[in-house]
Amino acid sequence: MDRRSFLAGALGTFAASGAPLPACALERLRFGPPAPVSFEALKERAKAMAREPYQAAPRPSPEVLHEIDYDAHGRIRFKTDLALWADGPSRFPVTFFHMGRYFQSPVRMHVVDGGTAREIVYDSGYFDMPADSPAHRLPANSGFAGFRFQEARDGPLDWRKNDWVAFLGASYFRAIGELLQYGLSARGVAIDTAVFGVTEDFPSFTHVYFETPQAGTDAVEVLALLDGPSVAGAFRFVIRRGKAVVMDIEKALYLRRDVARLGIAPLTSMYWYSETAKPTAIDWRPEIHDSDGLSLWTGAGERIWRPLNNPPRTTASAFADAHPRGFGLMQRDRLFDHYLDGVYYDRRPSLWVEPLSDWGAGSVQLIEIPTDDEIHDNIVAFWVPAEPARAGGS
Repeated sequence: MDRRSFLAGALGTFAASGAPLPACALERLRFGPPAPVSFEALKERAKAMAREPYQAAPRPSPEVLHEIDYDAHGRIRFKTDLALWADGPSRFPVTFFHMGRYFQSPVRMHVVDGGTAREIVYDSGYFDMPADSPAHRLPANSGFAGFRFQEARDGPLDWRKNDWVAFLGASYFRAIGELLQYGLSARGVAIDTAVFGVTEDFPSFTHVYFETPQAGTDAVEVLALLDGPSVAGAFRFVIRRGKAVVMDIEKALYLRRDVARLGIAPLTSMYWYSETAKPTAIDWRPEIHDSDGLSLWTGAGERIWRPLNNPPRTTASAFADAHPRGFGLMQRDRLFDHYLDGVYYDRRPSLWVEPLSDWGAGSVQLIEIPTDDEIHDNIVAFWVPAEPARAGGS
């Protein structure tokens, strides 16, 4: 098995026991029965899944989820008093995202203690929401859409109002930078991005496991199971909140079918225009982008900077390498006057990836997709191994 580990800077099933408590009676999270879990077991589970045809997880009440549009979703807030580890032992409580029209795949959340996992049972009573919210009509234990780590309970920021890592949507995740601002995202894996005649596959994290830390520990550990039509996989994240955020990530991938472009450690960002590449009268702001360039540190020790573009048609660029030392999508321009925007593009974080083992031969590939608005992530960068990604491989 080929296991790839990298540094990114930035199974349980539940059988409900009894009827859910009414929302007004919920004073704490409820949990399912215990089951053993480990990273090794998760890898074996993913390997077995990849030998079987893909079956998407059932989506609870799709018609209700469709009613939870952008506005309705924005009015649903997790009650921080019910956060996992709100009273310890972790310094960093965990809160959860609700499902909705744009996040319809359920994610099963578990807490792990001493190698034993228990599912966190979803209940609408965990969330503050309007009385007429469609979310009230979802069935018990529908699942969550994602999660986030709040700031330290003993830190200078109010943990109830500030978070520093968020996992939401398929295999997307992101973290704040040193300037306390979110920006671009990472992904668990990229499957056939911008391959002509092939529909891109977006595997999802379906099960997440939070390892209960020792009191006072600065790191958090998360295990995740990934599943999609082309691939199944297991991930381990060790995440540290320092001056910015650092993640040690190990993942094992098992292929169900051939993949033309297998993207390892994918980064996703937005680039609309810059001061030097701006169509006339397109917008009053001088420049708009979450990242302005791709930075490469090759196996030969060479440093390469490739400015980003908003091309007239989708473009793929490949930078062949062997034993890469690092790559990332960076935001180098840090002057507010160059953006003049209250969403703080000048504070958007960069995201840098360093292999912790030898990735061999391959290429860093950059995909640039045309956009006419800042709401679209149109930039993707990842490592593509030289060896073909074939069904049955890992």
